[in-house]
Amino acid sequence: MKRTLLFLGTNLAIVLVLSISMRLLGVEPYLNEQGLNLTSLLIFAAVMGFGGSFISLAISKWTAKKAMGVKVIETPSNSTEFWLVETVRKYAAQLGIKMPEVGIFDSSDVNAFATGMSKNNSLIAVSTGLLRQMTREEAEAVLGHEVAHAANGDMVTLALIQGVVNTFVMFLSRVIGHLVDKVVFKTERGHGPAFFVTMIIAELILGILASIIVMWFSRQREFRADRGGARLAGRGAMIAALERLSAQHPAPLPDKMAAFGIAGGGAGGLKRLFMTHPPLAERIAALKAAQ
Repeated sequence: MKRTLLFLGTNLAIVLVLSISMRLLGVEPYLNEQGLNLTSLLIFAAVMGFGGSFISLAISKWTAKKAMGVKVIETPSNSTEFWLVETVRKYAAQLGIKMPEVGIFDSSDVNAFATGMSKNNSLIAVSTGLLRQMTREEAEAVLGHEVAHAANGDMVTLALIQGVVNTFVMFLSRVIGHLVDKVVFKTERGHGPAFFVTMIIAELILGILASIIVMWFSRQREFRADRGGARLAGRGAMIAALERLSAQHPAPLPDKMAAFGIAGGGAGGLKRLFMTHPPLAERIAALKAAQ
């Protein structure tokens, strides 16, 4: 889980910085002074929405290394590191992608993640807890799962989806704010306080709704990566790895990284809508049912 929450959190921070910068530079007030040019507003929202998402994607490996303290294996120093690098190399070759960077981060929890700007510029990292508590067959399945994430282009697709929802959250919140200000509060020139208050409230509500879409995609890609791991390492090994994770109850990765990890927490009711990962029991059942 560490990977998605790190990516999403970085994205939100960058969008906030870009928003403040646009305001200080006079771009957004200029649009306001012109009434509400929807074409200009949509372009503005797209630049802001996709800008934050793709800047987050571009620095995702650097951010993950710093946040998780990942030690990248440049030259294997022992048999475990050699096995890790060679397993990832084998899977990357099978899936037709360039060799990812391979690293280890210090954590007692059983976890792993993949991140990077593209399938040919990725990082696969595993925790020391995973290396200690999983068999090699189980760990190889986890590595297969993460390499499948990279090969499937999940990081780029997530960035695109996040960019789209960012764009429409910004666009619609400003349209709603404009309508409330002009129609309800009858502001004749420029925008009054109602516009800004309504816009902020609309951004919060629409942002929550948009995150449901992003989390839904995140859950679907986990099933796909599980199937990828099963093809690379064997379905039995992938099921065994997920069962091991279920028994371990690993702590979630930091919020900015959550969507990119192998494990995810369980939740029910409305909380399920905001889960980055399906429950492990569902993932295991899906693999067992696969032909």
